[in-house]
Amino acid sequence: MGFPENVRRNPSVESDTIIGVIDSGVWPESESFNDKGFGPPPKKWKGACKGGKNFTCNNKLIGARYYNSRSPIADSARDDDGHGSHTASTAAGNYVKDASFYGIAEGTTRGGVPSARIAAYKVCYKGLGCRTADILAAFDDAIADGVDIISVSLGTIVPLELENDAVAIGSFHALQKGILVVQSAGNTGGTKEVLSVMPWIFTVAASNTDRRIVTKVALGNGATFAGTGVNGFGLAGTSFPLVYGKNVSRTCNDNDARLCNIGCLEPSLVKGKIVLCNNNDGVEEAYGAGALGTVSTLPLNVVVNFSQVAPLPASHLNTQDFNAVEHYFNSTRDPKVDILASVSVRNLDAPLVADFSSRGPNSIIPDILKPDVTAPGVEILAAYSPLNSPSNNPFDKRSVNYSIISGTSMSCPHVSGAAAYVKSFHPNWSPSAVKSALMTTAWRMDSKKDSRAEFSYGAGHIDPVKAADPGLVYETFLEDYVKLLCSLGYNTTKLRKILGGNISCPNGIQTTPKDFNYPALTSHIATKGSISVNFSEKFTRTVTNVGLRNSTYKVTTSRSPDYNISVKPNILTFGAVNEKKSFEVVISGKIKGEIVSAELEWSDGVHKVRSPIVVYSDNL
Repeated sequence: MGFPENVRRNPSVESDTIIGVIDSGVWPESESFNDKGFGPPPKKWKGACKGGKNFTCNNKLIGARYYNSRSPIADSARDDDGHGSHTASTAAGNYVKDASFYGIAEGTTRGGVPSARIAAYKVCYKGLGCRTADILAAFDDAIADGVDIISVSLGTIVPLELENDAVAIGSFHALQKGILVVQSAGNTGGTKEVLSVMPWIFTVAASNTDRRIVTKVALGNGATFAGTGVNGFGLAGTSFPLVYGKNVSRTCNDNDARLCNIGCLEPSLVKGKIVLCNNNDGVEEAYGAGALGTVSTLPLNVVVNFSQVAPLPASHLNTQDFNAVEHYFNSTRDPKVDILASVSVRNLDAPLVADFSSRGPNSIIPDILKPDVTAPGVEILAAYSPLNSPSNNPFDKRSVNYSIISGTSMSCPHVSGAAAYVKSFHPNWSPSAVKSALMTTAWRMDSKKDSRAEFSYGAGHIDPVKAADPGLVYETFLEDYVKLLCSLGYNTTKLRKILGGNISCPNGIQTTPKDFNYPALTSHIATKGSISVNFSEKFTRTVTNVGLRNSTYKVTTSRSPDYNISVKPNILTFGAVNEKKSFEVVISGKIKGEIVSAELEWSDGVHKVRSPIVVYSDNL
């Protein structure tokens, strides 16, 4: 992420920064939340420690609350799941040396802003989910408590209309108080399934890192294959009998038995053995039946580029390697296999967006790009709750202080920490300015490696250090959001439900969502089923100078035979900080497929302010 330990910091302001984490609570005794070296909370803090019985806050974890509209037995902000501790420590956890998961990924773990304070708001309960009323109450409290950033690693199953989305409503109230809300994009991996669609929220996709965790499988014939899986325990270098799911079932048909589906494996036939399954979901069934381990593969055309913690030694192989293991099984009278403990290896493909990360386009506001950016969210080591097993299996009795998890829930707090870092240098910046800084300085991603391009990774992969000095920012204000929603046809009732107050649509509104002052330029083209359609789309934007007082920015644009881009004016000259300049962009061409990906970049020779331009068809 380009964010080393020795990065330039503003420690006094960072120490006054408060990140509110709306999640499953927190484990207060974790070393990640130790307050050694911390002074008292900043004076702006108006919150409280209402974590319940046997829950103590400190000068690092300065606040905690819990909400129990669903479960009357809930009486603590203590994290019994691990999710909330993981996200909170990723955003602002302390430096903790020699952290690891059973020796895997060993090193120093820290949050994006280790000197910042944390306030935890527990709205999610293991097995019960997260209730709308609790989420809204948590937003109200976090705003009143005085947090600077709110990190929300939760969401619905499908995108909701804004007036029915608790996070959309709560986050707008936060925006009105100058608080940036960061939310995970979702983990369904599908097109038009990104959950966080509001332009006032910072939406985060998940990408991999330069570290990859692999679990090797060693066959009795000496062949070795590397698969995915996070195994904190190997089999001590001992080979065990290999059996096939289809041969150790007495109740299921051949296909279900091959997959090791629920209820298919006969315990007396798998106990003390390693099971071969044609589906990685068979891990839980094998564990319940008493198997020592599993070797599995994925359904055809399904790709998984991350490893998960399993309750027993497990390795998920690609189809080619699994077929080789299957051939060994069929050609050997006494097949045996050893599953080794996981190791970390260098990943040269990073960063790529994970297959599970939900993609755009935005299903609610088609001309607003979502997700906004991507950040590390694959195989992330962070604090965990000892009350929950790392595999989430209730019969797995292991207890750990740090665990490895993947998801957009993990990438979200990376951006929350990055936003807090930027804000530590610019305490008075608006939420839209902080968001713009992180979007326009993001690393350019390669659309050739991801067919969904910006709908996978937004403006790119965040670079917090560059974002602290972006040069120019795209800002939006309350009236801009009102005009946007009015242009989309929201009536007064819906508008007030989302935004609150006595807000109404202004008379004679002359705007379109394309002209909303967003750092990304997006337009949806109605092709009416045609494969190839000519287009010409115009955008108007305004930038604010936050760099050098006297500066001149020149524009460059991407080039392609498929489109032409014109920018007027193509030079912006500033004579003061906070001075604003507007420009117009026209992109024209022919859309032959589903997405036209382009970009423009303003530069004064010191700063590079890059914005993606996306034109897409309704064939997507």
